[in-house]
Amino acid sequence: METKEDFIVAISRKLLRILNRQAQIEEIRIRFDEGVELTPKEIHTVQAIGEPKQINLTDLAVHFGVTKSAASQIVAKLAEKGFVRKRHAAHSNKELDLSLTELGWRAFHAHERFHGKHFAELVNRLSAFSLSQIATTSVLLDVIESVLEERLVRILHE
Repeated sequence: METKEDFIVAISRKLLRILNRQAQIEEIRIRFDEGVELTPKEIHTVQAIGEPKQINLTDLAVHFGVTKSAASQIVAKLAEKGFVRKRHAAHSNKELDLSLTELGWRAFHAHERFHGKHFAELVNRLSAFSLSQIATTSVLLDVIESVLEERLVRILHE
């Protein structure tokens, strides 16, 4: 019979495989629409900028759990490609408000259609599980995320 520790080891290995697959996917350019070919990292940035509330560079960094420098680099690439517009915030010359260009909005809507199909498949497959099982999974992922965050902080400060 398997122990809790056996299951935890198996979960850790599965999570590592999932993260590696996601990292592979993040590097692949996907064609969402005519003239809209972006990596998942780029299109998710477009998506975050196009969400209803105003977003700045700091908010974007927090949203993705990355440094402000990393967020700035992806925004600079998207601005250079014509998807994002950067403006100095009205309240601060140090902060940038971000918005989508017309091309950015095309990408945003194309991604919504693309993402809708894939998310529907995920929901379809996960709907076989009970609400309790899904809630437990969410809590487990919260714990794993906090452990990884603590590990990252320790590594960066050693």
